[in-house]
Order: sequence, then C-alpha cells, then structure tokens
Amino acid sequence: MSENNLRKEEEAAREKGIYRVTVTGSIVNFVLVVFKFIAGILGQSAAMLADAVHSLSDFVTDIIVIAFVRISSKPQDKGHDYGHGKYETLATAIIGILLLFVGFGILWNGGTSVFRFLQGEELEKPGMVALVAAIISIVFKEILYQYTVIKGKKLNSQAVVANAWHHRSDAFSSIGTAVGIGGAILLGEHWRVLDPIAAIVVSLFIMKVSIQLLVPCIGELLEKSLPDDVEQQIEATVLSFPGVSEPHHLRTRRIGSYYSIDLHVRMDGKISLEEAHKTATAIEHELRKLFGGGTLINIHVEPVKQPKDTPTA
Repeated sequence: MSENNLRKEEEAAREKGIYRVTVTGSIVNFVLVVFKFIAGILGQSAAMLADAVHSLSDFVTDIIVIAFVRISSKPQDKGHDYGHGKYETLATAIIGILLLFVGFGILWNGGTSVFRFLQGEELEKPGMVALVAAIISIVFKEILYQYTVIKGKKLNSQAVVANAWHHRSDAFSSIGTAVGIGGAILLGEHWRVLDPIAAIVVSLFIMKVSIQLLVPCIGELLEKSLPDDVEQQIEATVLSFPGVSEPHHLRTRRIGSYYSIDLHVRMDGKISLEEAHKTATAIEHELRKLFGGGTLINIHVEPVKQPKDTPTA
C-alpha cells in the first residue's frame, strides 16, 4: 500500500473516531440539558437552570466539533496548500471563547444574587429534585470527561480534548450547584447564599480552563514554533542518519493536529543527487513515524562546507 493511501486510511479512521466520541458526548449532553431544565423548573432552582444553560453550551460545542473536524480533515487543495488543519484550531478557539463567556455569565449571575442577599432579599429555597439532578450530572459528566479526553489524546485532536475539558467544566459547575443547593436545603434560609457563592468559585475555574485552551490556539494562529523538546527530537533524528550533519534553519509550527517542519541539512557534495534524495526521503519517513503520517516536511540539502586551504609560509 502506498504512503498516500495509508495516510488517507489513517485520516478516515481518525475522523470516524472523532465523530464517534463527539456524537456520544452530544447525546449525553442533550439528555442532561432536558433533565436539568426540568429539575430546575420543578425544584425552583436558579442555580440548576444556570447549570442547564452550561450543559446547553456543551451540546452546542459538540455540534461545532462535528462541523469543523469534517472541514479540517479535507485534503490539500488549490486554495489550501497546507491542508485545512487550522479549522480544528479555530473550533478549539471557539470552544474556549464559549467557555469564557459561560464562566463570566455564571460569575455575573452569582454576584448579582449575592448582592441581592446582602441587600436583605430572601433567596428561594431549591427543591430536592434539583440536588439529585446536580449529583447525577456530576457523575455522568466526569465519566464523559474521562472517556472523551482519553479518546482525544489517542486521536491527537485538540478539539476533542478541548471538548473533554468542557465536559469537566460542566461537572465543576454541577459540584458548585450541588454544594449550594445542598447547603440551602440542609442549613436553612440564612445559608442559601452558598448557592451563588459556589457558582462564583466554579465560574473562576471555568474561565481558567478557557484561558488554558485559548493560549495555545493563539500561539498556533501566530505561527508559534513547536516546543524545544520536539525540535531537539527532530534534530536528533536527522543526525542519526549517516552522512547527514549540521541541521540548521529549522522552522516548525503546528497546523491543527499536524506538525510542519522545514530545515536545511548538509551532505557530502560528491554524492549523487539520487543518493541525497534517498537519504532526505528516509529522514522524512522517520519523522512521520515519530509525529504522524500527516506531518508536512520540507528538507533542503546543502553540501558540507570544505575547510579553506591553510596558507603556506
């Protein structure tokens, strides 16, 4: 089987895996959204309704991942010489932005409730059904997070890993909701403020996760180089080939889930062009074994510098 066909099969398998894990998450999210809204209404819990909105944002991001991963998996074309990998980066950025807005929304709502409480307004007592819904949500969202993050790392998909963190942020939100509702139910009306306070704390965690997702996306969109350890591994791999020396002008970047590598190497200027080409091709194969079949590699071969003749006395 040719390298090109093998790469296509790998891409097809990867795309199928991403769809499977994302669809699973979207089904769970949809069920939780409906369940939380019903529990929030029946239990008269503003915190649970806010948690339901958070789960709704999770469901929306699932749809975004499905749409953008299909685009990012498209092969190179005339208008996209480096493929469509950055569409996946864009999807990750959108998820991070949504998380940031959701976190800020929860922070604002919680702060408003605390302010009203301090002004002497009595907060509503939530019902037990809301507490049960929060506990169920925590369990299901943590299971969904573990499943999604493992699959995302295995599939080398930033968007899937980002979506996994969105699942966990929803679990954090449900923990805050459970603490607040539980405190309001068990400790009495003077402790009902625990609900919005917990929501504020959770919102800070959510916004922290969103920033952790957005910073790498910004770095990639600004063509940030790959980490030093990866570049050192590239140079070590190049130098492992006999007759190859002085890797230089190394330029690296990330394009979605792929690496792009450009570098210059030196070989004996007296060897044939065919031999130099074979060595460069072998280096490409080895780098793709390390970093994936979709790695984009450009190797420029230069002759080894000859020492200048020592002048005679």
